[in-house]
Amino acid sequence: MTANSDDNATPPSERKPPSGVMRRFLASHSSSLPILILSVLVGIVAGLLCTFFDITIDWVLNQRAHWLDGRSTLEWTTILVIMLSSALLSAFGFFLVARVAPEAAGSGIPEIEGALDGVRPVRWWRVIPVKFFGGIGAIGAGLVLGREGPSVQMGASVGRMLTDSFKIDTDESRHTLVAAGAAAGLAAAFNAPLAGIMFVIEEMRPQFKYNLISIKAVMIAAIMATITYRSFLGQGAMIPLPAHDTVPLSSLALFLVLGLIFGFIGVLFNRLVIMSMDGFERFHRHETKRFVYVGALLGAVFGLLALFLPKLTGEGANLIPDAVSGSFSLSLLLMLFFARAITTLACFSSGAPGGVFAPMLALGTLFGTCFGAICMQLFPELDITIGMFAVAGMGALFAATVRAPITGILLVIELTHNYELILPLLITSLGATMTAQFIGGKPLYSQLLQRALSKQKSAVDSSSSAKPS
Repeated sequence: MTANSDDNATPPSERKPPSGVMRRFLASHSSSLPILILSVLVGIVAGLLCTFFDITIDWVLNQRAHWLDGRSTLEWTTILVIMLSSALLSAFGFFLVARVAPEAAGSGIPEIEGALDGVRPVRWWRVIPVKFFGGIGAIGAGLVLGREGPSVQMGASVGRMLTDSFKIDTDESRHTLVAAGAAAGLAAAFNAPLAGIMFVIEEMRPQFKYNLISIKAVMIAAIMATITYRSFLGQGAMIPLPAHDTVPLSSLALFLVLGLIFGFIGVLFNRLVIMSMDGFERFHRHETKRFVYVGALLGAVFGLLALFLPKLTGEGANLIPDAVSGSFSLSLLLMLFFARAITTLACFSSGAPGGVFAPMLALGTLFGTCFGAICMQLFPELDITIGMFAVAGMGALFAATVRAPITGILLVIELTHNYELILPLLITSLGATMTAQFIGGKPLYSQLLQRALSKQKSAVDSSSSAKPS
């Protein structure tokens, strides 16, 4: 009562006005505030989903490793159990894709680009569980797949899920939150918020609708997803590498040469992906049994490889520190590069629910290390190390295939915390991108989206022609 009396007794001229900063903020963001608040929620939910996706895959892989460590000898029963368990895990992922959500095959990034362009649906109620559990099965089986593709598709699906849940019916708002979810997914997959933001702005530039609200939403979602990830898994570099000294200016031309070579490799890699996909489809003909058989066979093969040639399995993140430290000879580096190129094509092109970012980073590292070793022999007077070329190679192959050089550079820097190598990364990635463009190569995900749309059109035309007139 006293407080009210005091307030009423205060003359209006002496009352303190509300905060000017808050008033101006609310006035300038009144129309976008609900979307920005939802982008916070998108980032948190996508971050939780992708973080537990990562944790579960590691648990599956560690369980197999612990089980093997408990056996002093490698008996045939152990080999059989590993092959069978890997086959079942992989077949489970393939089965979910074939029967529940065919759009969850592969990385899923072309599907999100198509959704942003309004030509592909986002059936989040199917995609999220299939990508989560199917990805755990395929990646946990040891297939050469990355976790970032499922994370991006799941994150974008979370964005659409929340627009449906909160009954956001404007196309622009739905578009914004799907894009924000994609950025959150990549940020959580690699603990790389800047790369997540730039991936949407740069790689999805033909589909992404630029405006102040959408940019803010993408940034907020990526930030919240990264905070969520780091709350569970820490803030360290995902691929810790030793710090490198500044690269001598006299050696920068070598990085340009490396970029030119990667431009050709990137174009060839993209063409081989399309050819391999066509080959797999000719075999399984979209029949569920044949498709699941492909998954079971791949799982069994990679379960066997995990026992005897483990460096040819998995996404390849564990290879990168070994390559940078000089643990491999030149001949072994070349063998690993070509062998992993084959296994990457076999797994990614099969339709398994997994991405290709991480395997490409490993391939780029292997070839960059090989190139660096040759340069050190040819130019011993230069103060260079193979690690410099390894890190530059990580970004260059990504830039040549995906055609997103800035995203690749930021991704490598955030993954390794090697900030001193920005200049060689810029030169190598730019050289790779310009070479790929000059020889007529197209971005990988654009090719995959066009391929999916062409097959969709052919299926519709076939269905229409089959109907009686």
